[in-house]
Amino acid sequence: MLNRKMALRVVDPYAEALVSLASGQGLLDTFTADVRFIAAVWQATPELGQFLASPLVKTEAKKNLLQQVFADQIHPLLLNALQLLTDRRRIMFLGALCQRFLELQRKLQNIVLAQVTAAVPLTEAQQQSIRERVKDFTQASGVELQISQDPTVLGGVILKIGSQVIDLSLRGQLRRLALQLA
Repeated sequence: MLNRKMALRVVDPYAEALVSLASGQGLLDTFTADVRFIAAVWQATPELGQFLASPLVKTEAKKNLLQQVFADQIHPLLLNALQLLTDRRRIMFLGALCQRFLELQRKLQNIVLAQVTAAVPLTEAQQQSIRERVKDFTQASGVELQISQDPTVLGGVILKIGSQVIDLSLRGQLRRLALQLA
């Protein structure tokens, strides 16, 4: 896969330009929803990434595919940006661009991303409780949860907010108890 550092250097100007364009046009929420959709399609269809990254496929074929897949789904300005990425031979960085755009959007709107790992699916009430606690902890105006399941957690949750990890799991409590007893 492409080196993340290199990808960031390539996509940063494009992501910043998209955020600036969206903010200036009052379309930040629309672009955010569209970028989430593009990222979901990109992740769910690895063949799309392979096709767009292939140097053997002509630029026009790539642009036609983007038009067919996204024309009725995303804002025309964003579709134009995808066409520009294709013309500039940067479309293979689309996944990284989506990720960077969302990072910049969260920073601009003071939204924190909290990665939550739980043993079982969380109810809406539990998710809301986590959002409120993270909001109080970080003083952010909003919290976005990224939830994953891991049965080895046993119970409770593990939160990752930026580089900080808060282990509220039963497994973590057992590990701490074992360290105290040792």
